[in-house]
Amino acid sequence: MMSNIKLFESKQVRSVFNEQEEKWYFSVQDVVQILTDSSDVKQYIKKMLTRDEQLKSNWGTICTLVEMKAADGKLCKIQIYDKIVH
Repeated sequence: MMSNIKLFESKQVRSVFNEQEEKWYFSVQDVVQILTDSSDVKQYIKKMLTRDEQLKSNWGTICTLVEMKAADGKLCKIQIYDKIVH
């Protein structure tokens, strides 16, 4: 897998390319941060999950973990969105 940083409206979005699947995956936290302009994206997601039981019960299935570089340059597991929920 190849890691990369994408920019959206001058804000960074961590991404990774899966060569076997030929797909790009993007950090859920980064996308939520950009779309909501939240000051604490982890708390925003936590509140979102407490308000939506269906989302909470499927979160681990639709948002899997992939290693990406954090802002400090260290590798950490980041949730990516990889499924469509109906």
